[in-house]
This record gives sequence, structure tokens and C-alpha cells, in this order.
Amino acid sequence: MDNKQLYDAIFRRKSIRKYDMAPLPPETVAALQQFTETLIPLDEKIKYELTYLGTQDVKNLLPIKAPHYICIYSEKTDKYLMNTGFLLQQIDLYLSANGLGTCWLGLAKPSKQVPEMKNGLEFVIMIAFGNAIEPVYREHVSEFKRKPLASMCSIQGAEELIAPVRLAPSASNTQPWFFSGTAEEIVVSREKLNLIKASIYGKMNQVDIGIALFHLWLSFDQQGKSMVLDFDKTTAPDGYEFMVKVKQK
Repeated sequence: MDNKQLYDAIFRRKSIRKYDMAPLPPETVAALQQFTETLIPLDEKIKYELTYLGTQDVKNLLPIKAPHYICIYSEKTDKYLMNTGFLLQQIDLYLSANGLGTCWLGLAKPSKQVPEMKNGLEFVIMIAFGNAIEPVYREHVSEFKRKPLASMCSIQGAEELIAPVRLAPSASNTQPWFFSGTAEEIVVSREKLNLIKASIYGKMNQVDIGIALFHLWLSFDQQGKSMVLDFDKTTAPDGYEFMVKVKQK
């Protein structure tokens, strides 16, 4: 699967909550496993592993059941949550591009029979997937419930570049990102949270930033450009905290 197919999936993808519980054909899962060997990390120094679970192996606080789940385990180091989002969104878009339903599960965990540590790595989050028993795609981009572009981006002339990022999924659709600076040096910031919201969304919103960054990576790629990341802190807009600077290469 090429980057154009992943990019096109951005504009149709939706979170699926109703699944056909029949397992997918072995060749479909094998193709997914082969795709995961090509994943691009946000930070290649961060160790991670993927594992696959069935519905009996998962404990979810929400009434969402699927025949398959893909989990990511990671070492807990700087940027590991953003790296998690960046990696799993590649899988999310791959599955959607192949006509399968997906849903990020921030409140799900492996059951007691499944270890929360694997080879010294800690479970972070999982995605449910399988054949959907509801429409797997949105018919039009207007069906996305997202903030207006102007409320999340102050960069003049970057509408085409940021538009696909605006459609990224996030925990409870919080859309915590803000983009400032210039199209050549984009400052990516995350909304500051009060103590109550931070206890609920503090970690997930860092995963969300990683998800958005992969959409941005694809957007650059479709314009024939590439991006490099600079984590040296700089000023963020009021009400936001700096996460990373994205430079056009």
C-alpha cells in the first residue's frame, strides 16, 4: 500500500463501533502483519512491540466489541506517547483503506490473563478492528465533526497542508492541537488542561498529537515535501504548551 492510499483514507475514515464478530481471514491478518513491518516511527530510538488480541483477551469500559485488537507496548521515555500515536495511526489508515472498521480504545486494557508488560515494555493503548456492520466510510468530508481550521491554525497560506490534519481522530474528539509559526516551520502545541481534564486526557492528548503528526507527515508527502522534527522548546500560543516544531525539508 502506498502513501497516497493512506492519505485518501483520511477523508473517508470514521470510528466504527459495531463489528461482525467473525474473525478475519488469516491472509488479511498476515497482510496487516507484513504492513506493520514497514511502520515509520516518530523516534526510532524508542523501543516498542505490537501484539494481537481477540475479544476474550480485552477488558473495555465501553460497549465496543470487535473480533481483533492490535496493542502497542512501549518503553516509557520522552515522546513515547506521541510515538505511539504516530505508529498506530499508520495502521488505522491502512485498515480503513482496506475497507475494515477501526476504533481507538483509550479505556480498554488487556484482560488479567494478558500481561501488561512485555519484554520490559508497558502496554499503552489498542485499536479494535474487523469487518463493520455499519457504514465503514463517511460519504463526504462535511460529516466530520471538527473545529474550524481557523480555530486551530494561525499560519497564513497553510490551509491545504493543515486541512488533512484537522480530520485526525482524538480522544473524545477533544482536538487538542494548535499550529502556529510558518508553513516552513510549524510549531505544534497542545491545549493546556485543568487538573480534572488532565487526569482524564493528559496522556491520551499526547497520543493525539502523534496521530495528528502522521496526518501532517502524509500531507507533506502528498505535496512532494518531507519534514524533520525539532524538539527544542519555543514559545507556544496562550493556553497551549509546545510539543514539537515541524520543519519543511
